[in-house]
Amino acid sequence: MMSQDQFEKRLAEISDRIVSCTLCPRLVKYRQEVARHPPKRYSAETYWAKPLPGFGDPKASILVIGLAPAAHGGNRTGRMFTGDSAGNTLIKALYANGLANIPYSISLNDGLRLTGCFLTAALRCVPPGNTPLKEELENCYRYLREEFDALEGVRVIVALGSLAFSTSVRLLRDKGFTPDSGRPVFKHGQAYRFTQRQGGRVIWLLATYHPSRRNTQTRLLTQRMINNVFRRAARLVGGPDSAI
Repeated sequence: MMSQDQFEKRLAEISDRIVSCTLCPRLVKYRQEVARHPPKRYSAETYWAKPLPGFGDPKASILVIGLAPAAHGGNRTGRMFTGDSAGNTLIKALYANGLANIPYSISLNDGLRLTGCFLTAALRCVPPGNTPLKEELENCYRYLREEFDALEGVRVIVALGSLAFSTSVRLLRDKGFTPDSGRPVFKHGQAYRFTQRQGGRVIWLLATYHPSRRNTQTRLLTQRMINNVFRRAARLVGGPDSAI
C-alpha cells in the first residue's frame, strides 16, 4: 500500500500531464477564446484556460465524475466544479454528507478541502456548446483511467449525468469489473454493484442528474435529490458492500 506522499506524488504527475495537454486543437482554441472575451463580471480576472486535473482526497473512497469544466467556472478558476452554480450545488451535497469542509466552491483560495472524495470529469477542457466530440472524449479518457488507477481506495463512483455515467461504465468494464445483475442504464438515483473478475473488488456506481443550472432551475434536480445520492454513497463506503 502506498503512503499518503506516494499517492499525492502519483496524482501530481498525472495532473502535470493533463495541464500541459494540447491533443484537441478545437478545445485549445475555444478555452483560450473564452478567456480573451469574458463577460463583464469577470473582465478583471485572469482565466486559467488550461485543461483541468482532478481535485480532492488522494485516498478517496468516492470518485465523482462529471462532464467537463464550465466556460466561466473551472475554465476561469482552475479547479473542478469551482466558480459556478453547478459547483456550488455539488459542494453543498458533499458538505451535507461530511465530504467537504465548507458548503461552497468559489476559487482556489476559498479553503475548500475534500475528505474521502475526489472530483474529476470525462473531459478536461470546456467544449463549445457544452458538446464534446467523440475524439475529444477519447483523448481525455486516458487521464481518467490514470486517475482511477492512482485512487486505489475507490469503492463508489458517482456519475453526474448520462455521459459521465456511460464513461464510468466503460471505465469499470475496461478495468475488469462486471455488473452483478442487469445492464446498467442511466436513471437518477439508480445504483449498480460491479465486481472485479480477478480479486473480487466491489465498486458501486451511482447515477444522478448533472447539477447544471438548467437542471436545478427546472427542478429536474433539487438540492435534496443530490444530497440523498451522496448520503447513499457515504453509507456504502461506511458499511458492508451490500448495504444500500
